[in-house]
Amino acid sequence: MSRLLQGKVAAITGGVTGIGKAIAIDYLRHGASVVVNHYPDAKSAEQFETLKSEVGQDAPLDAVPGDISKPETGQDLVAKTVQQYGKLDIFVSNAGVCEFADFLTISPDLVNHTISTNLNGAYFAVQAAAQQMSKQSPPGGNIIGVSSISALVGGAGQTHYTPTKAGILSLMQSTACALGKYNIRCNALLPGTIRTQLNDEDLADEGKRTYMEGRIPLGRLGQPKDLAGPAVFLASELSEYVTGAQLLVDGGLFVNLQ
Repeated sequence: MSRLLQGKVAAITGGVTGIGKAIAIDYLRHGASVVVNHYPDAKSAEQFETLKSEVGQDAPLDAVPGDISKPETGQDLVAKTVQQYGKLDIFVSNAGVCEFADFLTISPDLVNHTISTNLNGAYFAVQAAAQQMSKQSPPGGNIIGVSSISALVGGAGQTHYTPTKAGILSLMQSTACALGKYNIRCNALLPGTIRTQLNDEDLADEGKRTYMEGRIPLGRLGQPKDLAGPAVFLASELSEYVTGAQLLVDGGLFVNLQ
């Protein structure tokens, strides 16, 4: 197998479950050293140990616990990545939450928690990565923001969630403008309906799941591993002239919305 990320160093927020975990595994397969952020609790620590056992105890994989909604978490993740591996080539802002709620009755706490985790957390983590990438020698790197098809469409139970994902897409567009002079590329991944821990409960309804599958031209819901290949592409030299772009990974759902 061609190792497209040989010698690269990557940091991934929310990297022990779902999409982040799948990206971490594929980055390791392609030769990168990987540091993942996860929430600082016992369950997440166990999930990291599970990931470690899956890829092998000798794999260049480390973890830095921290609540991504706190600005210092991104700084800590980047600092410890550089302390361990000497540089930062790839940063994936993936951590996020999604809890469905009715617009008319949603609580301010849920709105603020979603925004502080998904958007503010991404903003300050990306800023920390960019600060490192711009000052290292030579300067440069790749930043990937995990947005969503929800950045492009509405969702009745996601009025607090979709604006955060639109914000991540916009953040990648603007940071592409701001950071190009440092040879830093910034792009957004937009997953469609992917089976992860965030929507397992919602998609447990067989009728809803069948309906969703029927709207997707490829005929199935996405799996976390479906995002791994596109994330490798955006982090590698195969995409060296791609920045400010959005890559929709949805099985064709968006073009079949009717």
